[in-house]
Amino acid sequence: MGTIDVSMPLFEGMPSFPGDPPFSAQPVARLRDGGPYNLSLLSFGSHAGTHLDPPCHFLPDGVAVDGLDLDVLNGPCRVVATGPNVRAVSEAELSTVPAGTTRVVLRTANSARWAHRLEFFEDYVGLTLDGARRLADRGARLIGIDSLSIETDLLGGFPVHRELLGRGIVILEGLLLDGVEPGSYELSCLPLPIRGGDGGPARAVLYRR
Repeated sequence: MGTIDVSMPLFEGMPSFPGDPPFSAQPVARLRDGGPYNLSLLSFGSHAGTHLDPPCHFLPDGVAVDGLDLDVLNGPCRVVATGPNVRAVSEAELSTVPAGTTRVVLRTANSARWAHRLEFFEDYVGLTLDGARRLADRGARLIGIDSLSIETDLLGGFPVHRELLGRGIVILEGLLLDGVEPGSYELSCLPLPIRGGDGGPARAVLYRR
């Protein structure tokens, strides 16, 4: 099986959601300066790049990232691709997702844009509330998407996040899926085990089944 890394690299100047701390890597020791080794001080937000949203991101008593069930984050998944002109992934675009699909990864027009340049754009494609409910009703336990937020309705109380996290569904954001064909894969996703973390930067890999 081929291995497809769908993670966003971490680098200074990388895209970040407005208001989130930017990524920074400051040298602490460098071989070229006579140091005994290379060492850097990293600074970034808990939702930088490819990352998981655990329930406690929005729910006061929700599970933190270090308490997530790793069996939910790893296993068979289905990649669903939407057309280049689809501006929001609604229930209509998800009619082909079979009942009982545990992990769903959404490839939208975002990935094609990011393939040309990694920068934040406000008109990104997200998941609608009716789309979120359809996937939840069909048994999804993890939903991934190629945007830094699965939500586009940022003024309405974050209904998609609350719907999914309130039903115990983990959200995986910040994927790079350009060139990934729709179909069945194995997903491997491991977040940093930040104790009590409201988000978990992660490495996500797909294996063709």
